[in-house]
Amino acid sequence: MEKIKKGDALAQSQNLIEQNIASLREIFPALLVEDGDGGYAVDIELLKQLVGDATLSTADEKYGLSWYGKRQARQIALTPSTGTLLPCPDESVDWQDSNNLLIEGDNLEVLKLLQKSYNRKIKAIYIDPPYNTGRNLIYPNDYQDGVQAYLEVTGQIKGGNKLQSNPESGGRFHTNWLSMIYPRLKLARNLLAPDGVLIVTIDDNEVSQLGVVLREVFEEGNFDHVCVPVIHNPRGVQGKNFSYVHEYAYFVYPAGTKAICDRKIEDENVDWSHLRNWGSESERSDAKNCFYPILVKDGTIIGFGDVCPDEFHPRQTEVVEGISYVYPIDKAGVERKWRYARQSVEAIASMLRAKQTSYGYEIELGKTFGLYRTVWNDKRYDANDNGTGLVGDLVPGSPFTFPKSLWAVYDSLLAATGNDPDAIVLDFFAGSGTTGHAVMELNKDTGGNRRFILVQLPEPVEDNKKFPTIFEVTKARIKAAGERIKAQSPMFTGDVGFRVFKLASSNIRAWEPEPTDLEGTLLANAEHLVAGRTEQDVLYELLLKLGLDLCVPIEKKDVAGKAVHSIGGGALFACLADGLTTDTVEAVANGIVAWWKELAPAVDTRVVFKDSGFADDVAKANMAAILNQNGILDVRSL
Repeated sequence: MEKIKKGDALAQSQNLIEQNIASLREIFPALLVEDGDGGYAVDIELLKQLVGDATLSTADEKYGLSWYGKRQARQIALTPSTGTLLPCPDESVDWQDSNNLLIEGDNLEVLKLLQKSYNRKIKAIYIDPPYNTGRNLIYPNDYQDGVQAYLEVTGQIKGGNKLQSNPESGGRFHTNWLSMIYPRLKLARNLLAPDGVLIVTIDDNEVSQLGVVLREVFEEGNFDHVCVPVIHNPRGVQGKNFSYVHEYAYFVYPAGTKAICDRKIEDENVDWSHLRNWGSESERSDAKNCFYPILVKDGTIIGFGDVCPDEFHPRQTEVVEGISYVYPIDKAGVERKWRYARQSVEAIASMLRAKQTSYGYEIELGKTFGLYRTVWNDKRYDANDNGTGLVGDLVPGSPFTFPKSLWAVYDSLLAATGNDPDAIVLDFFAGSGTTGHAVMELNKDTGGNRRFILVQLPEPVEDNKKFPTIFEVTKARIKAAGERIKAQSPMFTGDVGFRVFKLASSNIRAWEPEPTDLEGTLLANAEHLVAGRTEQDVLYELLLKLGLDLCVPIEKKDVAGKAVHSIGGGALFACLADGLTTDTVEAVANGIVAWWKELAPAVDTRVVFKDSGFADDVAKANMAAILNQNGILDVRSL
């Protein structure tokens, strides 16, 4: 038996305010706008307009989507991150040689940290954000310090921030989701290459709103937007009136470009026809440069001969030393012409085939490629068989629900990167890691060297010791997928490893003075780096802050007893050692200069030291002077 408590609806009189709001929602739903507390306020100006008691003004009217919190969401995207990415070689696969990145952290902060290193370098961004189903968790955006909020949410430090549910009954059901996705899309645009493609999957709950937001962030006129229904659940999800079998994939790409490559048409679906012309104006005399032999050996076209002189009259197929020379002559012996001139036929060579006949060979033309269609309906896109089933097979005991079909992601990325085998692919809602798996499969099938960057929040999984967070699922799936690809395709030598990084606060300590103990504060801040952080941690923060790729080569040498690192072939030198005294500075400086001259970098070089590594200001000044005199002008300390 449930006890009636103070505050329950049954312990109070009728709530007239709620009753009035309900009446207004029924009669004038447009009057109610969300307030900042998840409730509603009345738009008085609109009420005046509806009853004919207002002077119309169009000053604030424009096409777009407005919601409570949009200004703050825009500002959050502009607020710099105070974090860094810590390298985790022990959790990685093939750390030294892999160019793939697997990043644990809040994707908003990670996107900010990637801005310098990957600005306009990402060829394809594929994201499958949480669908606004009323059951998913919304990450609490923090205007002041996103890293602090992230560390609280993930339990790394104590605090009040938690992942928040977003129930459909909540007053800010749509706006919470929009405020989450908006700043992430703003940051993603900066990373997308000039010919890059953004792919976002979504369902009916937010497809309309997402479309308007995409047109704002990736404005019409500069970008094209195509919404493709994908049949991902042929069995259907039963609704009250319809059975839902599809979701959507938005493709956004620069307007007026051929950003989406052509799809391959399988051999059994190719419509073949004669390359030889027929009908009127099809004879040899109508186009003399279209009469030449096509060379065939063992049923395969191996080349094209020169245009024949007028006095040369061959048979339809002439065999010379095992090679068949096939001419555009029909069964009646009439000399006709090929549909393509000699100077242009090689461009369509991949669309030709030789078909053996009783008298030699016929050359046929078939369109082996075509445009992608705006409805995707292939049994390969079934998320149950090729998503849930596949992940369960690769990662037994996986708690991840509703992963994408591997082949739906594969085909999306093939469409976006088919003409760029060295593309960088980003997914900042990595989930179970389907995008990384698809990139590896694409490289295996096409011989490419595509790289992936996956970002996943370590969202806790209740009562699962094997996979305490979703990130652990991501990591396990990518590792298992790479192992399976290698086992099934031993000749494939592509990259199936990854480097793990984790979002954390900066390695450089913030100045936090204690007014009651200034002397103690000064002594405590003599060391600028956070205690417990390694040289490697600091090196990778330097890469991020200086805009270098996180997979750039790093070499290490012992110079006069001090560890010196060369990053990016000499673009950056770093010496984070202690004990740089006036006696050792000259030897270390000369060693760096010698190494710099040996590498001869094509860009200006920067040298960074740890400020507390110098014994005194004299040693620091001497180091800078020696480097400057030898042509290294950019010398910094941290």
